[in-house]
Amino acid sequence: MDFSFVDYLIFITYAVTIVGVGLWVSRSKEGHEKNAEDYFLAGKSLPWWAIGASLIAANISAEQFIGMSGSGFSLGLAIASYEWMAALTLIIVGKYFLPIFIEKGIYTIPQFVEVRYSKNLKTILAVFWISLFIFVNLTSVLFLGAKALDTILGTGNGDYIMHGILGLAFFAAAYSIWGGLSAVAWTDVIQVILLIVGGLVTSVIALNHVTPDGGMLHGLSHIYNVAGDRFHMILKEGHPSFSNLPGIAVLVGGMWVANLYYWGFNQYIIQRTFAAKSLKEAQKGIAFAAFLKLIIPLIVVIPGIVAYVMFTAPEGTSIIPGVDEAFRTADGINYDKAYPWLISQFVPAGLKGLVLAALSAAIVSSLASMLNSTSTIFTMDIYRAYINKDADDKTTVKVGRLAVLASLIIAVVVAPSLGSVKEMFQYIQEYTGLVSPGVLGVFMMGLFYKKSTNNGAIWGAVMSIPLALVLKLGTDMPWMHQMMIVWIATMVIIAIVSQIEGKGADDAKGIPVSRKYFATEPVFNISATIIGVILVVLYAVFW
Repeated sequence: MDFSFVDYLIFITYAVTIVGVGLWVSRSKEGHEKNAEDYFLAGKSLPWWAIGASLIAANISAEQFIGMSGSGFSLGLAIASYEWMAALTLIIVGKYFLPIFIEKGIYTIPQFVEVRYSKNLKTILAVFWISLFIFVNLTSVLFLGAKALDTILGTGNGDYIMHGILGLAFFAAAYSIWGGLSAVAWTDVIQVILLIVGGLVTSVIALNHVTPDGGMLHGLSHIYNVAGDRFHMILKEGHPSFSNLPGIAVLVGGMWVANLYYWGFNQYIIQRTFAAKSLKEAQKGIAFAAFLKLIIPLIVVIPGIVAYVMFTAPEGTSIIPGVDEAFRTADGINYDKAYPWLISQFVPAGLKGLVLAALSAAIVSSLASMLNSTSTIFTMDIYRAYINKDADDKTTVKVGRLAVLASLIIAVVVAPSLGSVKEMFQYIQEYTGLVSPGVLGVFMMGLFYKKSTNNGAIWGAVMSIPLALVLKLGTDMPWMHQMMIVWIATMVIIAIVSQIEGKGADDAKGIPVSRKYFATEPVFNISATIIGVILVVLYAVFW
């Protein structure tokens, strides 16, 4: 792809600005050495708009821009359920989970496990999350990001994958290692503006080119008319992708397991709410993020559908030379090439720098968030708990920075091995789904069932893995159904073991909850109502 001087200038300005802002906001104040709360929780000073922006920047990455656009190409708008149902999930997390977390004053999700259950179970989950972040999340974001850059800047044949992995890793490390969560959260405000604006630019340009007559609205009407099967949110049994999105289960089934686990108990997501000025500020930030989630399908799924229409070229569609060769490989169709192909094919000089900056913002912000959370869990739940219990703040921050560097090096080494995966977004969801139901069951029972014991939680977590494997390997049941079954089974196991062990009594570490925990301000309640109405309309229109 040819870049103009303006494109280079825009991208360089973006890169310098992000690194500069990250280092500036993370500087130590005069006479004040950065302590653990400053580094890992931004001094508990984040306002609602920074929290909301940072939640979305941490969430939206190459996994969405590349992976979800690829799924938009292969199956259509149904993949947007992950985004639209996430908006409702955020409201639930803000109202029912967050008050308890913040009241406990925790740094990490594993720390809550220690408060509610035991140090042993906390350590097991801490090791699990560190492994998941490094070997699944960091590696997949690095690889998908590098794959996109290879298509946009290179030949698309993988010649520059390693260069892209190293470049993205260095970019994220440049400010996140030194600055901690302050640098990550405040740069996320800039990044989320860029990724939304740049994403909308790509969508508008793609729609404008899908027909010979041009026009965004005409293009939108055209893809709806010629690819109507790509505009159904609820897939019917027999659909080729039913095993990934099994019909009504996206509303009342297993997708709730994936969403509640991700938004409620995922350290690199929930950590920025722990850094809020107050609970009310955190809840407003979550509501803001929920509104932003509603528009994400416009910038990641619609481009995938546009690429599908151009590839199949029904009557009235622009004929694009080389489109067939761009997507077909010896192994079939490369769906994940949809978004970078649109950029390389249609975005004009002068805007390419902006769009590339937007894509880089999505990738780098997620990398920085994952690195910071991996570091936080290792430092607070492993290092301080077992290696150096008396570590002062200076030592703790130093170890945190070294943990960021070590995690990134491992991810860089492992990332190239993901080259054989076709639909990365679905791949990540499916394999995370082997462990997320058990973890979710442990937390839900810990939050809302006072009789849950530590042994009950351990039995539930341990038994969830073989049950998940049996269902995956021994049945052809959609994996979302498998997740729902494993989640329910985990909670039943916890309840039975706890009942036997505790003889029906409340556990000593049970959390007494009352209505006062869940009282929310009018602005949050109004936001929740509006989001609920919008979702009802969306699903009614695109059912």
